[in-house]
Amino acid sequence: MSKLLEVKDLKVSFNTYNGEVQAVRGVSFDLNKGETLAIVGESGSGKSVTSMALMQLLASAGFIKDGQILLEGEDLVKKSNKEMQKIRGKDISMVFQDPMSSLNPTMKIGNQIMEGLIKHQNMSRDQAKKRALELLHQVGIPQPEVRINQYPHQFSGGMRQRVVIAIALACNPKVLIADEPTTALDVTIQAQILELMKDIQKEIDSAIIFITHDLGVVANVADRVAVMYAGKIVEIGTVDDIFYNPKHPYTWGLLGSMPTLDSTDEELYAIPGSPPDMLKPPVGDAFAPRNEFALEIDTQMEPPMFKVSDTHYAATWLLHEDAPKINPPESVMQRMQGFANTGRKDGDK
Repeated sequence: MSKLLEVKDLKVSFNTYNGEVQAVRGVSFDLNKGETLAIVGESGSGKSVTSMALMQLLASAGFIKDGQILLEGEDLVKKSNKEMQKIRGKDISMVFQDPMSSLNPTMKIGNQIMEGLIKHQNMSRDQAKKRALELLHQVGIPQPEVRINQYPHQFSGGMRQRVVIAIALACNPKVLIADEPTTALDVTIQAQILELMKDIQKEIDSAIIFITHDLGVVANVADRVAVMYAGKIVEIGTVDDIFYNPKHPYTWGLLGSMPTLDSTDEELYAIPGSPPDMLKPPVGDAFAPRNEFALEIDTQMEPPMFKVSDTHYAATWLLHEDAPKINPPESVMQRMQGFANTGRKDGDK
């Protein structure tokens, strides 16, 4: 598979009154054409900041401190804001978490879809309107001829999210970033939106970066999964690698804290403690204070990325040849068995 996007040692910080917040601390990953990469982790792990950095949409206090973002070999970090305006929407698009804040409440839906088509595709208004109607139909909006002249407040939450997806897909982007696109939706609508994104991806052959804290969503959406903690990727692999052979204790915690169809009424596992203060990132493994399996070296040295297989890597000293052999906790083993019993088949994606 050809590499479409390469992120190399990306570091993103925010200047605050209290000092520099190191939100992303050396993230590296690749994205292949037609692939879906899910980035998962708790709130504050750096997922959304990473996605915003790819689009050069950081808040005024945020800045890319170091690293490269290569889109088909071109480094986006070196692009000016004017140059990025030509890339956003055309080559990279984004579906945000809250559709209401993504849409202009004073503009008709049709005009908001047509805007990108006129700017990036050089379409006339008549051509853009025809394409907007096609997009509304494509994302499952009933009566698009009527809906195209309505405003965002006249749509339900699920329908608004479909409109946002239509806007993001209008110019057939090479990369689509979906930042928690189903968080504000109920379970039924969530499933519909996820199915819609998979179907459209097949049609336009775009690559997707899917940002989420919900591992349950990941299983049926992604090809590969990157687990983030404290501004770093601590484990990355295929969906099967992460769900059936997790290696990092943080991944164990995430898996152990999610329910499955086989779960009982007993209390779900919760990862103890809270993420570190990124004003002063800890020495060594940032997860060590919350890790019941932490070794002495975890508080002294940051672990490198150990190779588990050609597709699977994890940054934990437990993979060192001299480390004690520790299996995932029983709660995680039960979840892994639950996934095996109920879970993802190869045809699900």
